[in-house]
Amino acid sequence: MQILSVLVQHQKMALDRPFSYLYDGTEEVKPGCRVIVDFHGQHLMGYVDEVTQSSLNKQELCELYGFDFTFISSLVDRQPLLNDELHQLCQEVADYYLSPKISVLQAMLPSSLKPSISSLNGPKIAYETWVKAVDTDEEGLTDKQKEALRLIAANDSILKKEVGSDSIVNSLLKKKKIAVFKKEKDRFLIPEYEKEQKPRELTIDQNNAVKTILESEKDVILLQGVTGSGKTEVYLKLSEEYLSKGKNILMLVPEISLTPIMVEYFSRRFAGNVAILHSELTPAEKYDEYRRIARGEAKVVVGARSAVFAPLENIGLIILDEEHVESYKQDNLPYYHAREVAIMRAKHFGAKVILGSATPSFETKARAMRGVYGYASLNKRINEKALPQTKIIDLKDRSVMVPNGTVFSKPLLNAIKERLEKKEQVILLINRRGYSSFVTCANCGHIFTCPSCHCNLTYHREDELLKCHHCGYVISYPEVCPECGSPKIKRVGFGTERIVKVLGEYLPEARVGRLDSDVGKVRKKVAKTLQEFRNFEYDILVGTQMIAKGHDFPNVTLVGMVLADIGLSLPSYRASETTFELITQAVGRSGRGAKQGVALIQSYNPFHYAVALGAKQDYESFFVKEMQQRKITRFPPYVYLIALHFSAKVEQRCIEASVSFKQNLEAKFPDDVTCLGPVVPYYAVVGDYHKRSLLIKTKTPAKIKPYLGELVRVLSGKGGIDIECDVDPLDY
Repeated sequence: MQILSVLVQHQKMALDRPFSYLYDGTEEVKPGCRVIVDFHGQHLMGYVDEVTQSSLNKQELCELYGFDFTFISSLVDRQPLLNDELHQLCQEVADYYLSPKISVLQAMLPSSLKPSISSLNGPKIAYETWVKAVDTDEEGLTDKQKEALRLIAANDSILKKEVGSDSIVNSLLKKKKIAVFKKEKDRFLIPEYEKEQKPRELTIDQNNAVKTILESEKDVILLQGVTGSGKTEVYLKLSEEYLSKGKNILMLVPEISLTPIMVEYFSRRFAGNVAILHSELTPAEKYDEYRRIARGEAKVVVGARSAVFAPLENIGLIILDEEHVESYKQDNLPYYHAREVAIMRAKHFGAKVILGSATPSFETKARAMRGVYGYASLNKRINEKALPQTKIIDLKDRSVMVPNGTVFSKPLLNAIKERLEKKEQVILLINRRGYSSFVTCANCGHIFTCPSCHCNLTYHREDELLKCHHCGYVISYPEVCPECGSPKIKRVGFGTERIVKVLGEYLPEARVGRLDSDVGKVRKKVAKTLQEFRNFEYDILVGTQMIAKGHDFPNVTLVGMVLADIGLSLPSYRASETTFELITQAVGRSGRGAKQGVALIQSYNPFHYAVALGAKQDYESFFVKEMQQRKITRFPPYVYLIALHFSAKVEQRCIEASVSFKQNLEAKFPDDVTCLGPVVPYYAVVGDYHKRSLLIKTKTPAKIKPYLGELVRVLSGKGGIDIECDVDPLDY
């Protein structure tokens, strides 16, 4: 008899403990396998965390332990899903982020392997039928049979369907001339790029950076380089060094849109050794790539955030490009940050972590300055190319605007016209998708909001719908106001769709492309649009922050930020930092080729230090200024943050639970914590659940976390209260 400690699939802190089941089958059950269990009448997937052998029968075990054991319904896996390193990592991530262990497992594994009942409907291994020659003696064969046998023998083995005729295959099988076998089908193939014959010569700065990193005693190193300074070539050279030592490489990028070009760089240098993991792959493709990596058939893995969990062995180098980008932080359970998980993995392998950015996150920069991380820099663009000339346009001065226009200033529109005449390309950035920010009734002032989370609905002209960008709620564009019946429906604000429309009115001859997450819903559309722009099939590319980071378009000589200060209005301590980063990164897309670049920045806050210093690409001055603000307000990197999110169907219970939690924590750690709130979050009601948030500031997270985690487990589930922990939140 085996006693199985099983984690059930529900991501609730109240259920973050193993439940005991019995198994008396003939097969050995190992930790890391999935099982189907009956959990309070529900048919659920479970993950075996521990196995104990017992010589007692069920009745004896029930008497010994004092409760009634249940047998598992079935065994799903014969071998563990995770190796020892990933199994240990799972526990480390769960402990650090105070998250249910099952939520970490579900983040780590592809859909077909998740400890969730839905995984049973996920894609399975696909096979193809192949044939090979086993006897090439042609005596007694017809001419057609000889032709088929010679074809098979000449190619060692071929697909059965390539032989052409089933009857010929069957005849050759009967005569024992060929054998049939199954072979796993490759559902995802990386494009065949021409292998780079000779790597580029590194600049003096790049060589110095590579040398500094290789010789550094630090395991984590910040590589800070201005936009266009050639950080990617440094990544490739470092990868070359580690691969030559028999080590493997994990290369992370913040956006799916950056994956294709990074895959191309690595494939040209290390052909045949590259694998990809990101959310644009189909579940079947991701399943195949995941298993290919686990089999050791790839030495380099390129991917977005979740690729940090790739089952790669013998890792020598982990690289996070554009490490400052918020998308490295998951915005739901288990709320992990790829940077911290990468550092955890690196410790296991004795590997190095490279954090690359032109605008490092404040936490990373501060750790580098204190000597916690190593530091290397690239202070100049490749071949001494000048940084773009920048100009800030004050939108409060209505005289600069195009007559009757609300989107473009005269200088920006004129600059676009000049680039079109010169056959040069333009990037226009507005960090807001859709056509209009919200829709209101001009008669009574009613604003159309989402019934689920109560945020404003955005108008999308492409399909004439109002959409919630938080939960996905959709309704048709209204003909009349539901409050007063007036047909005077007014659209306010603008996003990427409207920019494209206005460009069509002013510049009908321009070829305009658009790239935002709406476009990205269509599989491979992001990579296709970027490649078309790179091939000069578009004159202008309009997009959100997706186009501001990491891309290299040699013919782009003008970047226009249509509304640079959108982010400053967000209720976040990082509002200035993210605005500065976005401006700096966007400006850096201009003038990366032989021609001088220009950047025009439209803003209602032209004198705000984030806008002014972002235009100058003056990171160091911004860092000093913003650090003064963080010190005064006690925000990272001066303290650590932990956000607690309470939800309940009864609002009063939610309020009482959050207040009680705060009082309990402050009483336990009067000198170690500062609790802000509870406050009503931006999304105050989601579905039937009311929300409250509590923010904990502390300088001693290791001291309070064990108690905090236990308190969350004890209180979660009681009185219909659910509590989630977000350790190191980026927005508050």
